[in-house]
Amino acid sequence: MAKLSVNINKIATLRNSRGGNNPDLVRVALDAERFGAEGITVHPRPDERHIRYQDVFDLKKVISTEFNIEGNPKEQKFVDLVLANTPAQVTLVPDAEGQLTSNHGWDTMKHQSYLKDIIAEFKAAGIRVSIFVDPSADMVEAAKTTGTDRIELYTEAYASGYHHNRETAIKPYIDAAIVANKLGLGINAGHDLDLHNLNYFSKNIPGLLEVSIGHALICDALYLGLENTIQMYLRELKNI
Repeated sequence: MAKLSVNINKIATLRNSRGGNNPDLVRVALDAERFGAEGITVHPRPDERHIRYQDVFDLKKVISTEFNIEGNPKEQKFVDLVLANTPAQVTLVPDAEGQLTSNHGWDTMKHQSYLKDIIAEFKAAGIRVSIFVDPSADMVEAAKTTGTDRIELYTEAYASGYHHNRETAIKPYIDAAIVANKLGLGINAGHDLDLHNLNYFSKNIPGLLEVSIGHALICDALYLGLENTIQMYLRELKNI
């Protein structure tokens, strides 16, 4: 069964909207673990509009499941942050400065040389590396040459097409996963996965190891409660 890593960026956004420490990000992370989350994901950005750099240090002290830090390694401050905290996994995302949310994967051919160097730096520190990629066999094949341990399939296109034609929407992801499996790359996935589309995705992607879910899960928790929501997402992953 794929693991569920809960992205807590939206909790930080709510906290920052009023200042202070309500809700308490660290407590929410610990509660998410207690409620069944198998990992905690954060995606700090240079403007610290949600996750602050200090949050990463605070979380690192207490997280007992897998800690996953996402971000753009072309920002030296991000690289320094990751190396100072040595999470279980770093996920490299090609976000532009000021970007609202991640919206594309790496061009693993164009940026191959750069990715090789930065991935080697993180792996030398004992950190597992995953890189954000679109569901393209060519991009997956080029990702293998970078030395990454895993890829994270960017699932916005799947989520957008799911209700129209889920078989068509998922096909590129299945094809990309088959290539990844042949190459020995681990497979993560994330972006717009939710209670409606998660089960079908997890059933059909061979070798899926982890999903990172934040926005939809936190939105659901407003109505259903955080503990119940995490358990519902876990059931979707288990019901295969």
